[in-house]
Amino acid sequence: MAQNPSSPGSGSYYLPHSAPWPIVGSLGLFAFMLGAALWLDRLTPVGPIVMVVGALLLIVMKSGWFGTVIHESESGLYNPRVDRTFRWAMAWFIFSEVMFFGAFFGSLFYERVFMIPWLGGASNSFFTHVVLWPHFLAVWPTNGPAHVGGAFHPMPAWGIPAINTLILLTSAVTVTISLWALKAGKRGLSKIMLLLTILLGASFLGMQAHEYHHAYTHFNMTLGSGIYGATFYILTGFHGLHVTLGVIMLTVILMRLLKGHFTEEHHFAFEAVSWYWHFVDVVWLGLFVFVYWL
Repeated sequence: MAQNPSSPGSGSYYLPHSAPWPIVGSLGLFAFMLGAALWLDRLTPVGPIVMVVGALLLIVMKSGWFGTVIHESESGLYNPRVDRTFRWAMAWFIFSEVMFFGAFFGSLFYERVFMIPWLGGASNSFFTHVVLWPHFLAVWPTNGPAHVGGAFHPMPAWGIPAINTLILLTSAVTVTISLWALKAGKRGLSKIMLLLTILLGASFLGMQAHEYHHAYTHFNMTLGSGIYGATFYILTGFHGLHVTLGVIMLTVILMRLLKGHFTEEHHFAFEAVSWYWHFVDVVWLGLFVFVYWL
């Protein structure tokens, strides 16, 4: 049942009333996707404008909605039952993200283990290997039988990717120390470690941007570089987007820490963001091994 804000009880459950954010988010998402479709199809010059309006609405929605939740939390409206709901919601969200990246890793597995050998003649297909692509070598990385996008150089693992791996592993340690410091009542140490985590995340993004520029200008690696180029940029690009979102969330948590939010017992927002950051770290380890190294 809906909880009376003035008397939060253990048997009740707080329900917000008259929240405008779901409809604002729906309108923002619709405008963003509509603008993107119009832009890609070049049906009208207003496509980018509609897309920007949708993005701004989404930013307003996220800022307002999270602001409302923070206000409700700091007002003492949430009880342990609500806390469990948040924990389950975050767990299912991370599970959905695991499935998201799992689809792309599955695509990479299919390309390397099944499709490339098949095009190279492993399936004993006369029409595929001998007639269509008689000179195709079933090796990875490849830009396809037709050498789509021209010659390219694959990305080496033992350079920026290895440095970025060290950066993210270090950030996993610092965010863990920050969370445990908060639980121990050492707010000063928690703030320092969280700030260091944010700086490490920003450093990762800077290194990745430098890597992309080097790949485009020196290695001729683009999204048009066949199946390898597309797979590389889709996997690393989506991971970079998640790191960006993680840095933003960590920054919000740091601002809340500086404002005196969170206690040794009540700090799930911080804990949820740390879960997300560890997920980002684990995904990067998979990327480093299967995209760069092997």
